[in-house]
Amino acid sequence: MPSPAKTAAGAAPIACTPKHLDHDLLTESARVARTENPVNHPAAIHRLLANNPDFAISSENIAVLTTKYWRGGGCTLTVGFLDNPPVDLRRKILQHMNAWNASANVTFTESNVDPKVRISREPGGYWSYLGTDILLIDKAKQTMNLEGFTMATPDSEFHRVVRHETGHTLGCPHEHMRAELIARIDRAKAIDYYRQTQGWSEDQVIRQVLTPLEDGSLWGTPRPDMDSIMCYQIPGGLTTDGRGIPGGRDIDPSDYAFMAQVYPKPRAAPVAAGAPEAAAAVASRRRACPDCVEVELAGGTRVSVHPEASEEQVRRVFAALAS
Repeated sequence: MPSPAKTAAGAAPIACTPKHLDHDLLTESARVARTENPVNHPAAIHRLLANNPDFAISSENIAVLTTKYWRGGGCTLTVGFLDNPPVDLRRKILQHMNAWNASANVTFTESNVDPKVRISREPGGYWSYLGTDILLIDKAKQTMNLEGFTMATPDSEFHRVVRHETGHTLGCPHEHMRAELIARIDRAKAIDYYRQTQGWSEDQVIRQVLTPLEDGSLWGTPRPDMDSIMCYQIPGGLTTDGRGIPGGRDIDPSDYAFMAQVYPKPRAAPVAAGAPEAAAAVASRRRACPDCVEVELAGGTRVSVHPEASEEQVRRVFAALAS
Protein backbone atom coordinates (compact mmCIF):
# COMPACT_ATOMS: atom_id res chain seq x y z
CA MET A 1 0.00 0.00 0.00
CA PRO A 2 1.21 3.55 -0.61
CA SER A 3 2.17 5.76 2.29
CA PRO A 4 -0.11 8.70 3.16
CA ALA A 5 2.33 11.23 1.74
CA LYS A 6 2.30 9.43 -1.60
CA THR A 7 -1.44 9.04 -1.93
CA ALA A 8 -2.55 11.01 -4.98
CA ALA A 9 -4.91 13.92 -4.52
CA GLY A 10 -8.46 12.77 -5.13
CA ALA A 11 -7.52 9.11 -4.77
CA ALA A 12 -9.53 6.87 -2.48
CA PRO A 13 -8.17 7.15 1.07
CA ILE A 14 -6.35 4.10 2.38
CA ALA A 15 -8.85 2.10 4.42
CA CYS A 16 -8.24 0.53 7.80
CA THR A 17 -7.81 -3.24 7.90
CA PRO A 18 -8.33 -4.13 11.58
CA LYS A 19 -6.37 -7.10 12.84
CA HIS A 20 -8.08 -10.15 14.25
CA LEU A 21 -6.65 -12.76 16.60
CA ASP A 22 -6.01 -16.28 15.42
CA HIS A 23 -9.06 -18.52 15.73
CA ASP A 24 -7.49 -20.60 18.51
CA LEU A 25 -7.18 -17.48 20.71
CA LEU A 26 -10.87 -16.45 20.53
CA THR A 27 -11.99 -18.11 23.75
CA GLU A 28 -8.95 -16.88 25.68
CA SER A 29 -9.46 -13.35 24.34
CA ALA A 30 -13.04 -13.38 25.66
CA ARG A 31 -11.85 -14.54 29.08
CA VAL A 32 -9.21 -11.78 29.15
CA ALA A 33 -11.80 -9.17 28.10
CA ARG A 34 -14.26 -10.19 30.83
CA THR A 35 -11.48 -10.21 33.43
CA GLU A 36 -10.40 -6.70 32.40
CA ASN A 37 -13.97 -5.38 32.39
CA PRO A 38 -16.99 -7.52 33.38
CA VAL A 39 -19.17 -5.27 31.19
CA ASN A 40 -17.63 -7.07 28.19
CA HIS A 41 -19.82 -10.15 28.58
CA PRO A 42 -22.34 -10.61 25.74
CA ALA A 43 -25.39 -8.58 26.72
CA ALA A 44 -27.83 -9.84 24.15
CA ILE A 45 -27.69 -13.63 24.30
CA HIS A 46 -31.35 -13.65 25.34
CA ARG A 47 -32.26 -11.91 22.07
CA LEU A 48 -30.32 -14.43 20.02
CA LEU A 49 -32.05 -17.26 21.86
CA ALA A 50 -35.45 -15.65 21.36
CA ASN A 51 -34.86 -15.22 17.62
CA ASN A 52 -33.01 -18.49 17.15
CA PRO A 53 -33.75 -21.16 19.76
CA ASP A 54 -31.23 -23.45 18.05
CA PHE A 55 -28.36 -20.98 18.59
CA ALA A 56 -25.39 -23.02 19.76
CA ILE A 57 -24.26 -21.68 23.12
CA SER A 58 -20.57 -22.49 23.25
CA SER A 59 -17.52 -20.75 24.64
CA GLU A 60 -16.42 -20.04 21.06
CA ASN A 61 -19.72 -18.45 20.01
CA ILE A 62 -19.82 -16.37 23.17
CA ALA A 63 -16.23 -15.29 22.45
CA VAL A 64 -17.34 -13.86 19.10
CA LEU A 65 -20.06 -11.82 20.86
CA THR A 66 -17.76 -10.49 23.58
CA THR A 67 -16.81 -6.79 23.47
CA LYS A 68 -13.23 -5.70 24.19
CA TYR A 69 -13.44 -2.47 26.18
CA TRP A 70 -10.91 -1.63 28.89
CA ARG A 71 -11.83 -1.20 32.53
CA GLY A 72 -13.32 2.18 33.37
CA GLY A 73 -12.60 4.33 36.37
CA GLY A 74 -9.61 5.93 34.65
CA CYS A 75 -7.96 4.00 31.84
CA THR A 76 -4.27 4.76 31.22
CA LEU A 77 -2.62 2.90 28.35
CA THR A 78 1.13 3.11 27.84
CA VAL A 79 2.39 3.57 24.28
CA GLY A 80 5.69 2.50 22.76
CA PHE A 81 7.13 3.14 19.28
CA LEU A 82 8.96 0.21 17.73
CA ASP A 83 10.78 2.04 14.93
CA ASN A 84 12.12 5.01 16.92
CA PRO A 85 10.36 7.91 15.17
CA PRO A 86 11.50 11.47 15.99
CA VAL A 87 10.26 13.10 19.19
CA ASP A 88 7.98 15.59 17.42
CA LEU A 89 6.21 12.80 15.53
CA ARG A 90 5.74 10.74 18.68
CA ARG A 91 4.23 13.74 20.43
CA LYS A 92 1.89 14.46 17.54
CA ILE A 93 0.63 10.87 17.36
CA LEU A 94 0.03 10.84 21.13
CA GLN A 95 -1.76 14.18 20.90
CA HIS A 96 -4.24 12.72 18.41
CA MET A 97 -4.66 9.50 20.39
CA ASN A 98 -5.54 11.60 23.42
CA ALA A 99 -8.22 13.48 21.46
CA TRP A 100 -10.61 10.84 22.85
CA ASN A 101 -9.87 12.24 26.31
CA ALA A 102 -12.14 15.21 25.56
CA SER A 103 -15.06 13.09 26.74
CA ALA A 104 -13.63 9.74 27.83
CA ASN A 105 -11.65 8.99 30.98
CA VAL A 106 -8.72 7.58 28.98
CA THR A 107 -5.09 8.65 28.71
CA PHE A 108 -2.31 7.48 26.42
CA THR A 109 1.20 8.09 27.71
CA GLU A 110 4.55 7.18 26.18
CA SER A 111 6.63 4.51 27.89
CA ASN A 112 9.66 2.42 27.00
CA VAL A 113 8.85 -0.12 29.71
CA ASP A 114 6.49 -2.88 28.60
CA PRO A 115 4.05 -0.60 26.71
CA LYS A 116 0.58 -2.05 26.11
CA VAL A 117 0.08 -0.20 22.80
CA ARG A 118 2.96 -0.67 20.39
CA ILE A 119 3.08 1.39 17.19
CA SER A 120 5.02 0.75 13.99
CA ARG A 121 5.08 2.57 10.64
CA GLU A 122 6.12 -0.39 8.52
CA PRO A 123 4.42 -1.40 5.25
CA GLY A 124 1.05 -3.07 5.66
CA GLY A 125 -1.39 -0.19 5.81
CA TYR A 126 -3.36 1.16 8.74
CA TRP A 127 -4.68 -1.19 11.39
CA SER A 128 -5.05 -1.94 15.08
CA TYR A 129 -6.10 -4.89 17.17
CA LEU A 130 -9.38 -4.42 19.03
CA GLY A 131 -9.25 -3.26 22.65
CA THR A 132 -8.13 -5.87 25.15
CA ASP A 133 -7.05 -8.22 22.34
CA ILE A 134 -3.72 -6.36 22.39
CA LEU A 135 -2.94 -8.11 25.67
CA LEU A 136 -2.52 -11.38 23.72
CA ILE A 137 -0.06 -10.00 21.14
CA ASP A 138 3.64 -10.88 21.31
CA LYS A 139 5.34 -7.97 23.09
CA ALA A 140 7.91 -7.70 20.33
CA LYS A 141 5.20 -6.97 17.76
CA GLN A 142 3.11 -3.89 17.08
CA THR A 143 -0.54 -3.65 18.05
CA MET A 144 -1.14 -0.66 15.75
CA ASN A 145 0.34 0.15 12.34
CA LEU A 146 0.51 3.61 10.77
CA GLU A 147 2.30 2.93 7.49
CA GLY A 148 4.64 5.71 6.40
CA PHE A 149 3.47 8.39 8.84
CA THR A 150 5.90 11.33 9.14
CA MET A 151 5.67 14.99 10.11
CA ALA A 152 5.00 15.65 6.40
CA THR A 153 1.80 13.58 6.52
CA PRO A 154 -1.24 15.92 6.14
CA ASP A 155 -2.92 16.89 9.40
CA SER A 156 -6.19 15.55 7.97
CA GLU A 157 -4.67 12.05 7.99
CA PHE A 158 -3.71 12.35 11.66
CA HIS A 159 -7.36 13.20 12.37
CA ARG A 160 -8.79 10.49 10.11
CA VAL A 161 -6.34 7.64 10.70
CA VAL A 162 -4.67 8.00 14.11
CA ARG A 163 -7.94 8.80 15.87
CA HIS A 164 -9.72 5.96 14.03
CA GLU A 165 -7.09 3.36 14.93
CA THR A 166 -7.08 4.61 18.51
CA GLY A 167 -10.83 4.01 18.55
CA HIS A 168 -10.11 0.36 17.72
CA THR A 169 -7.49 0.23 20.48
CA LEU A 170 -10.18 1.46 22.89
CA GLY A 171 -12.49 -1.36 21.78
CA CYS A 172 -14.64 0.26 19.07
CA PRO A 173 -15.48 -1.92 16.03
CA HIS A 174 -16.23 -0.50 12.59
CA GLU A 175 -19.50 1.46 12.51
CA HIS A 176 -20.17 0.68 8.83
CA MET A 177 -20.34 -3.04 9.69
CA ARG A 178 -23.78 -2.65 11.21
CA ALA A 179 -26.34 -4.69 9.31
CA GLU A 180 -28.45 -1.64 8.41
CA LEU A 181 -25.56 -0.04 6.52
CA ILE A 182 -24.19 -3.19 4.92
CA ALA A 183 -27.66 -3.90 3.51
CA ARG A 184 -27.28 -0.76 1.39
CA ILE A 185 -23.98 -1.85 -0.24
CA ASP A 186 -23.92 -3.50 -3.67
CA ARG A 187 -21.81 -6.58 -3.09
CA ALA A 188 -20.33 -6.99 -6.57
CA LYS A 189 -19.52 -3.28 -6.94
CA ALA A 190 -17.87 -3.17 -3.51
CA ILE A 191 -15.66 -6.17 -4.25
CA ASP A 192 -14.52 -4.60 -7.53
CA TYR A 193 -13.98 -1.15 -5.97
CA TYR A 194 -11.87 -2.28 -3.02
CA ARG A 195 -9.90 -4.64 -5.23
CA GLN A 196 -8.95 -1.68 -7.43
CA THR A 197 -8.42 0.99 -4.75
CA GLN A 198 -7.02 -1.06 -1.85
CA GLY A 199 -5.65 -4.15 -3.56
CA TRP A 200 -7.89 -6.38 -1.44
CA SER A 201 -8.95 -9.87 -2.42
CA GLU A 202 -12.64 -10.77 -2.56
CA ASP A 203 -12.31 -12.51 0.80
CA GLN A 204 -10.78 -9.39 2.36
CA VAL A 205 -13.61 -7.20 1.06
CA ILE A 206 -16.19 -9.61 2.43
CA ARG A 207 -14.54 -9.63 5.86
CA GLN A 208 -13.72 -5.92 6.09
CA VAL A 209 -16.79 -4.36 4.44
CA LEU A 210 -19.60 -6.83 3.77
CA THR A 211 -19.88 -8.95 6.94
CA PRO A 212 -22.21 -7.39 9.54
CA LEU A 213 -21.37 -7.46 13.22
CA GLU A 214 -23.42 -9.81 15.34
CA ASP A 215 -26.20 -7.88 17.10
CA GLY A 216 -25.14 -9.52 20.33
CA SER A 217 -21.67 -7.98 20.12
CA LEU A 218 -22.95 -4.40 19.79
CA TRP A 219 -22.88 -1.99 22.67
CA GLY A 220 -23.15 1.37 20.97
CA THR A 221 -25.32 4.20 19.77
CA PRO A 222 -29.01 3.28 19.15
CA ARG A 223 -28.71 3.94 15.40
CA PRO A 224 -25.81 3.67 12.95
CA ASP A 225 -23.78 6.88 12.79
CA MET A 226 -22.66 7.43 9.19
CA ASP A 227 -20.41 10.33 10.25
CA SER A 228 -18.63 8.36 12.96
CA ILE A 229 -14.83 8.32 12.90
CA MET A 230 -15.24 4.51 13.02
CA CYS A 231 -17.25 4.42 9.77
CA TYR A 232 -15.74 3.91 6.31
CA GLN A 233 -16.54 6.39 3.55
CA ILE A 234 -18.65 4.39 1.07
CA PRO A 235 -19.18 6.14 -2.32
CA GLY A 236 -22.73 6.41 -3.64
CA GLY A 237 -21.72 4.31 -6.64
CA LEU A 238 -21.36 1.31 -4.31
CA THR A 239 -24.78 1.55 -2.68
CA THR A 240 -28.03 0.12 -3.97
CA ASP A 241 -29.84 3.44 -3.52
CA GLY A 242 -27.08 5.64 -4.95
CA ARG A 243 -26.66 7.55 -1.68
CA GLY A 244 -23.16 7.43 -0.25
CA ILE A 245 -22.21 6.74 3.35
CA PRO A 246 -20.15 9.81 4.34
CA GLY A 247 -17.81 8.13 6.78
CA GLY A 248 -16.02 10.05 9.49
CA ARG A 249 -12.89 12.12 9.03
CA ASP A 250 -12.75 13.04 12.71
CA ILE A 251 -14.37 12.12 16.01
CA ASP A 252 -17.98 13.34 15.89
CA PRO A 253 -20.38 14.27 18.74
CA SER A 254 -21.96 10.80 18.80
CA ASP A 255 -18.51 9.20 19.11
CA TYR A 256 -17.66 11.47 22.02
CA ALA A 257 -21.01 10.85 23.72
CA PHE A 258 -20.76 7.09 23.40
CA MET A 259 -17.19 6.90 24.70
CA ALA A 260 -18.21 9.08 27.64
CA GLN A 261 -20.58 6.22 28.57
CA VAL A 262 -17.95 3.51 28.09
CA TYR A 263 -15.20 5.40 29.93
CA PRO A 264 -17.03 7.96 32.12
CA LYS A 265 -15.10 10.73 33.80
CA PRO A 266 -15.42 11.18 37.57
CA ARG A 267 -18.55 12.87 38.78
CA ALA A 268 -18.80 15.37 41.60
CA ALA A 269 -21.07 13.04 43.59
CA PRO A 270 -20.10 9.37 44.11
CA VAL A 271 -22.10 6.76 42.28
CA ALA A 272 -23.77 4.50 44.80
CA ALA A 273 -24.46 1.42 42.67
CA GLY A 274 -21.08 0.20 41.49
CA ALA A 275 -18.76 1.47 38.79
CA PRO A 276 -20.19 4.09 36.39
CA GLU A 277 -19.42 2.04 33.30
CA ALA A 278 -21.22 -0.96 34.76
CA ALA A 279 -24.27 1.19 35.54
CA ALA A 280 -24.31 2.49 31.96
CA ALA A 281 -24.11 -1.03 30.58
CA VAL A 282 -26.93 -2.22 32.87
CA ALA A 283 -29.11 0.69 31.75
CA SER A 284 -28.38 -0.16 28.10
CA ARG A 285 -29.33 -3.80 28.62
CA ARG A 286 -32.53 -2.85 30.44
CA ARG A 287 -33.58 -0.67 27.52
CA ALA A 288 -32.98 -3.61 25.17
CA CYS A 289 -34.83 -6.08 27.41
CA PRO A 290 -36.98 -4.42 30.11
CA ASP A 291 -38.16 -7.78 31.46
CA CYS A 292 -34.70 -9.31 31.86
CA VAL A 293 -33.22 -10.08 35.25
CA GLU A 294 -29.63 -9.03 36.02
CA VAL A 295 -27.54 -11.83 37.54
CA GLU A 296 -24.03 -11.26 38.89
CA LEU A 297 -21.61 -14.18 38.74
CA ALA A 298 -18.49 -14.74 40.80
CA GLY A 299 -15.79 -12.32 39.67
CA GLY A 300 -18.26 -9.56 38.85
CA THR A 301 -19.51 -10.75 35.45
CA ARG A 302 -23.14 -9.71 34.98
CA VAL A 303 -25.60 -11.52 32.75
CA SER A 304 -29.04 -10.42 31.53
CA VAL A 305 -31.43 -13.38 31.70
CA HIS A 306 -34.77 -13.30 29.92
CA PRO A 307 -37.60 -14.56 32.16
CA GLU A 308 -38.74 -16.95 29.41
CA ALA A 309 -35.31 -18.54 28.99
CA SER A 310 -35.33 -22.20 29.91
CA GLU A 311 -33.26 -23.51 32.79
CA GLU A 312 -31.16 -25.48 30.31
CA GLN A 313 -30.42 -22.36 28.24
CA VAL A 314 -29.37 -20.42 31.34
CA ARG A 315 -27.11 -23.24 32.52
CA ARG A 316 -25.46 -23.44 29.10
CA VAL A 317 -24.80 -19.69 29.08
CA PHE A 318 -23.25 -19.78 32.57
CA ALA A 319 -21.15 -22.83 31.68
CA ALA A 320 -19.82 -21.16 28.53
CA LEU A 321 -18.95 -17.95 30.39
CA ALA A 322 -17.13 -19.93 33.07
CA SER A 323 -15.04 -21.92 30.55
